[in-house]
Amino acid sequence: MRNVILVHGSWHASWCWALITPQLAARGVPSVAVDMDGHGLAAHSPASRWSRPFDPAAFVTERSSVADVTIASAAASLLAQIRQIGRGEPCVVVAHSMSGVIATAAAEQEPSLFAALVYLAAFAPVAGLPATAYESDAVSDTVSDTGNDGGGVPALLAADPAAVGTFRIDVGDPERHALIRETFFNDVEPGLADAAVGLLTPDTPLAIVTESPTVTAARYGAVPHAYITCAKDNAIPLDVQRRFIREIDAISTTPTQVFDLDSSHSPFLSQPATLADAIAAVASR
Repeated sequence: MRNVILVHGSWHASWCWALITPQLAARGVPSVAVDMDGHGLAAHSPASRWSRPFDPAAFVTERSSVADVTIASAAASLLAQIRQIGRGEPCVVVAHSMSGVIATAAAEQEPSLFAALVYLAAFAPVAGLPATAYESDAVSDTVSDTGNDGGGVPALLAADPAAVGTFRIDVGDPERHALIRETFFNDVEPGLADAAVGLLTPDTPLAIVTESPTVTAARYGAVPHAYITCAKDNAIPLDVQRRFIREIDAISTTPTQVFDLDSSHSPFLSQPATLADAIAAVASR
């Protein structure tokens, strides 16, 4: 059984896989959750977040400490973790949300380290476009689906990304909690969703969404791919997820294995057993 490496999305950290690792262990699948650059133990909140009294003007203008993180640097960190965990042997890498960008770049760089790359409601920018290009489509789809005049991740932002070098959200503002829950955790039990909101970090590196990784059929395309869709996702709508699948198939040697979940953006919290079944199916191939 291949080692499974679980990579979280923006603002999250390895904690988001806490319900999945025991589920995988029960299925005989060894797994390790890792942190992306600028997240988890590598996260550094803006100093203004902790100032008392809180200064909202400082919070929306303070330059982020993760502004220098790039796709290349984050991919290098992920590859180092894959080498350590797999001891040089290929691993199954599960990438959620924005970490799909990092995993895509890493798979192109060292495809021999990937037994398979599994996208979980993730960005898979393999057609030469940055994630921001797909984010525009995601906003349009969210507006269409909900009838609102705005939605998706951009509605969460508390500062100008270009000014602070990051996508910044204000998890300390209780008035924003409902919107965060609706975007990421809309089918998660309320108490668990509130706990997850409290664990989010304010900043995620801007370059991850503005840069575009370059992939080739000979390297990235040779890696077996799977995609787990989430039908009730308010961060990356289903139509956008399916676009990624089509674009992966256009460059890959074999068709993408697809698993469909009737879940929000966070099935690791709302449907851990079902998600673990899908991951285990890939890991056991």
